[in-house]
Amino acid sequence: MTTIRKTAVAALAAALGVAALGACGGSEPSDSGGSGGSASKTVTLVSHDSFTASPDVLKAFTQETGYTVKVLKSGDAGEALNKEILTKGSPQGDVFFGVDNTLLSRALDNGLFTPYEAKGLDRVDAGTRLDQGKNRVTPIDTGDLCVNYDKKYFADKKLAPPTSFDDLVKPAYKDLLVTENAATSSPGLGFLLGSVARYGDDGWQDYWKKLKANGVRVVDSWEQAYNEEFSGSAGGKKAKADRPLVVSYASSPPAEVLYAEPQPKEAPTGVSTETCFRQIEFAGLLDGAKNEAGGKALLDFLISDRFQADMPLNMFVNPVVKSVGLPKLFTEFGATVAKPETVAPDRIAANREQWIQSWSSLVVK
Repeated sequence: MTTIRKTAVAALAAALGVAALGACGGSEPSDSGGSGGSASKTVTLVSHDSFTASPDVLKAFTQETGYTVKVLKSGDAGEALNKEILTKGSPQGDVFFGVDNTLLSRALDNGLFTPYEAKGLDRVDAGTRLDQGKNRVTPIDTGDLCVNYDKKYFADKKLAPPTSFDDLVKPAYKDLLVTENAATSSPGLGFLLGSVARYGDDGWQDYWKKLKANGVRVVDSWEQAYNEEFSGSAGGKKAKADRPLVVSYASSPPAEVLYAEPQPKEAPTGVSTETCFRQIEFAGLLDGAKNEAGGKALLDFLISDRFQADMPLNMFVNPVVKSVGLPKLFTEFGATVAKPETVAPDRIAANREQWIQSWSSLVVK
């Protein structure tokens, strides 16, 4: 079973010795002593470990609705999803946040969510509404998984960084790339899906044979790849990492800038923008939620301007509400991905496990 990603912010902040702002459980008591009961004033959000929001934004939700948000972090999103499947019908909370398009079908096939059309859904980018018409989940954010590169390495070598999937198998980039295991990491799975989209069912396996012959290194997690193996990251510099290419996010360069002290005038890392796969994250009202009214109010809030504008510098993801712009840090240091690779959700659902098994046989075993 695939393990979904932890967002870049928490691990990168840890590598730099900076504490990221976390979304804390509310301190206000509920009328019924917990998240249960029809009169509960607490709504519980179940999420992956890297859900992060500014405290004043969560306080604004409480002021607007009377509900206090309790955040229950359940490991990375794949682990959190597995826990909800195991407790189906008697969920740990009211709303689940963090399932993305690579594993969406698993959540939907298991009937985890009660349909609800969030207020303001018409303001959300139609391209992210993969469950349109049924509204079992609500799109919350997008991000692009892409190869990142260490600018200093390529400048010192007087070598142009790769720009595309095709470039990565060229001899000039032998032994330079580290990626995550597609069976244990969402970025790794996203990169695999990007190659499937780029080369098709008849070509992606040959591509990975070439990539393996060109010395690609595979590790279990994003944290290991980015903070221990990648020479361009703050963590990699401390670890004396030796790989100047890594599968990460298009938003990783702004994160490097934000957490650096002092902040540089230029990001130390860049993005190969023709190697990207589009991720979409969703939230849904859990079937059997004890505070259904609070859960619906929270889903409304997650696509409000206030919350959407808060996400980029906390979780390093892009808003799905079209009217919400990106902060200057993103526009100045982030990469613009004009045409990310995508794979239709039904195709992922039908082939995901087979693709992962084939990939593992080719690359890992």
